[in-house]
Amino acid sequence: MAQRLAIIGGDAGGMSAASIARRRDPDLEVVAYERGVHTSYSACGIPYYVAGLFEDAARLINRSPAKHRANGIDVRTESEVVAIDLAARTLVVRAGDEERVEGFDQLVVATGAEAAPPPVPGAEAIEPARTVQAGERLSAAIARGGGCAVVIGAGYIGLEMAEAFVSRGLNVTMIDQAPQVMGTLDADMAAHVQDAAECHGIRVVLGSGVEEVVTNDDGAPVEVRAGGVCYAADHVVIGTGAKPVVKLAEEAGLALGDSGALRVDDHQRCPGHDGVYAAGDCAESHHRLLDRAVNIQLGTHANKQGRIAGTNATGGDVRFPGIIGTAVSKICRHEVGRTGLSEREAHEAGIDVVSATIKDRTRAGYYPGAGPIWVKLVAEAATGRLLGGQIVGVEGAAKRIDVLATAVWTHLHVDELALLDLSYAPPFSAVYDPLLVAARATAKLL
Repeated sequence: MAQRLAIIGGDAGGMSAASIARRRDPDLEVVAYERGVHTSYSACGIPYYVAGLFEDAARLINRSPAKHRANGIDVRTESEVVAIDLAARTLVVRAGDEERVEGFDQLVVATGAEAAPPPVPGAEAIEPARTVQAGERLSAAIARGGGCAVVIGAGYIGLEMAEAFVSRGLNVTMIDQAPQVMGTLDADMAAHVQDAAECHGIRVVLGSGVEEVVTNDDGAPVEVRAGGVCYAADHVVIGTGAKPVVKLAEEAGLALGDSGALRVDDHQRCPGHDGVYAAGDCAESHHRLLDRAVNIQLGTHANKQGRIAGTNATGGDVRFPGIIGTAVSKICRHEVGRTGLSEREAHEAGIDVVSATIKDRTRAGYYPGAGPIWVKLVAEAATGRLLGGQIVGVEGAAKRIDVLATAVWTHLHVDELALLDLSYAPPFSAVYDPLLVAARATAKLL
C-alpha cells in the first residue's frame, strides 16, 4: 500500500514540499489541504497589484491547484484541517459543512502566518491584504472612490502599501507608534527611508499609537484615531506584522520555540515526532549570527524549508543552513536592503562592533540617472569580520545587498571586502563601488 504524505497549507512552504516529494517518489500519495481557493501565490506582490502596476490579479498565482493536480498532487482547496492526532496518524478535515477523518504516514505543517492587528476597537473590521482575493477587494474599493487612506504600521508592508495608495492618487497618512520607520534598520538609515516617503507625498506620523479605527454602519472605515488626533480614512491597511499560525499544531502536541513559532531541527523535523515536519512562516529558523532560533517570515525561507521538508520526508538527508536576515524593499524611487545584524541588534546581543556609513552615487557622477546611495556596514571590533550591512538609495542600490549577504555568510572581513573584485562600468557605479568605499571606511576604524 502506498505511503501518504499530508501537507497542511497550500502556499510556498507546503507546495514546495509537495512538489519535491512528488518528483522524488512517484509512488507516494501526496495530499495538500488548503483552506483558501488558491495555491502557490505571491502575497509579496499584492502591493504592486493594488498600485495598478498590472491589472490581472491572477498573475500573482505562480501555480494553480489544477497545475499541481496535473503534476500528481492531490490538492484539496477550501479544506481546512481542524485537528491532528499524531498518535493515530489522522487529520480531521472540514470542507463546507462536512468533516471527515483522513490518515497520513508523513506530515508537513506549513500553516503560514496571519495578521497581528493592534488590539484596538475597529481593527478587526479591516481585512488583512494577505490573499489574492483580499487584494482584489481592496483594489476594487479604491476604484469605487474615496480620496484618503491610512496605513497603520511603517514596516515593509506599510511602506509598500503607502506607495501603492499614492500611486492610485490618494492622500496617504502612515502611522506607527515606533520612533522610526522600518524597525529592522538603524535609526540613521531609517531616516533616509522616511525622507523618501515624505518626498513622495506620504504623511508620516511616528510615536503615535492607534487608539481606534472608526467604521460606519456598513463596517467601512471612516477615520483612524491615533495620539488623540483623527485622520480621515476612506481606506485602511494594517501592516503591524504577522504571527505564525501554530494553534492547530500546538494542540496536537508539537513544541513551540521562544519565538512563538514551531520548533524544528536543521532537517525541518519537529523534535520528538518521527515523520512530522514544519516549514515556512509557521516554523523557526536558526540565525547564523545570533546562534539562536528566530521567526522571520519570508517566501525565500519558506520555499527552501519546504523543499528540505519534502526531501527528508521521502528519505533524503538535507539540512537548512539557517538565515542571516537579508531583505529588500522599495519606497517610490528609493530602494532599501539589509542583511546580517544592525548596529542596534549587535549591541543588544552583546557584540562589540564598529560601524561606518558613507554616502555615494549609484552610477558614475556624469552618467544620466545617477543618484544618492547610503551604505552602512557593521563589523566585529575584535576581528573585522563583516556582521551586517544596510543600503538605502535610488535605482540600482538594493540588490547590492546580495554582495554583503554573501560576505556575511562566508565570514568575510571588511578589509577583504574593500578589495573584492566587483564589476565596474559608468552606468552601474563609479570606479570604486559604494560597497568598496564603505568597506574601506569601516576598515579604518579597526
